[in-house]
Amino acid sequence: MSIFTAKDRFYMQMALDLAARGTGHTSPNPLVGAVVVKDRKVIGRGWHERFGGPHAEVNALNQAGDKARGATLYVTLEPCNHTGKTPPCTEKILAAGIRRVVVAMRDPNPGVKGGGNDRLRAAGVAVTEGLAEDAAQRQNEFFIKHVRTRKPFVILKCAATLDGRIATRTGDARWVSGPESRRFVHELRHAVDAILVGVGTVKSDDPSLTTRLPDKKGSDPKRIILDTRLSIPLKARVLTQSSPSETILVAGPEASPEAHRQAAEAGARVLVAPVQDDGIDMAALMAALGREGIASVLVEGGSQVSGSALRAGIVDKIFLFYAPKLLGGDDGVPICRGQGPARMQDCLNVADVRVHRFGPDVMLEGYLPPVSTHR
Repeated sequence: MSIFTAKDRFYMQMALDLAARGTGHTSPNPLVGAVVVKDRKVIGRGWHERFGGPHAEVNALNQAGDKARGATLYVTLEPCNHTGKTPPCTEKILAAGIRRVVVAMRDPNPGVKGGGNDRLRAAGVAVTEGLAEDAAQRQNEFFIKHVRTRKPFVILKCAATLDGRIATRTGDARWVSGPESRRFVHELRHAVDAILVGVGTVKSDDPSLTTRLPDKKGSDPKRIILDTRLSIPLKARVLTQSSPSETILVAGPEASPEAHRQAAEAGARVLVAPVQDDGIDMAALMAALGREGIASVLVEGGSQVSGSALRAGIVDKIFLFYAPKLLGGDDGVPICRGQGPARMQDCLNVADVRVHRFGPDVMLEGYLPPVSTHR
């Protein structure tokens, strides 16, 4: 029999919805929502609004004020018990006189996991864990991967025809998918820390790689361009447009000093990474990005980059959009380029597959197993 009531589930879902409001603004911190309830009435709501700002519990308790004494706090992540950019939330909870705390998931950080709940229990607060845990973990999958491995959570996204082509033989890809799908992709860009493409995509499409949402101001991700020899056109949009986020050119060790100078003058930052099989070593690059605090990366192609990412075992999640179109030939651009496995049994197995509709398009969402099992 569940220890949680229908009301508990209702208030935790409210907390999860509040947490989602911080999307695009809190990284590398997690998304967290909190609700304070007393006598079956919500007296405080809060969420972690921005990196370095007050935590969700603090915002909710500040709204509740003195009414919080004897109340129940619902929070999507275990309250912190350490001092970082802000004081410990456990002390705020105890000072407010909260009687009961319902937690969706423990803090995944190995160094602090369980410490906040233990502190509250030691002070006499009733703490229960695990309500909507799966939803909370999915909401914070970027944070969980980064805090445990110091590497970013990597999403591979592409849009293709039903016969698996992302562009025609001439390279034309506008537009494979419809406006509803493209809107979702811009929500993804708003959510992630960085977006990654190859220099070939920049040369052929000259994309802006920014976030464009019609009803809100989105956060631009950092733009990461794989460019082994620093051959990017200096008039490319990613170098000339106005954006608060930086453009990072990932070069191999043999890029010339002159190319480095020109890239810097164009406003880009050059990150030198090792080369493997005539391309950037993707695993080494992800480790370097993780050390910089980048917790999530959206790989948008092209096909060479997508194939390299999958072969390197860096991809955690896929979003594959299929439009109701057929090229009807074998000369278009495939989803992935490069050599695949010789045997079907060596394919990458996608787990937890979900199907979504965006207008006429179908999107498949799924997860790839940890790198140790498919690399």
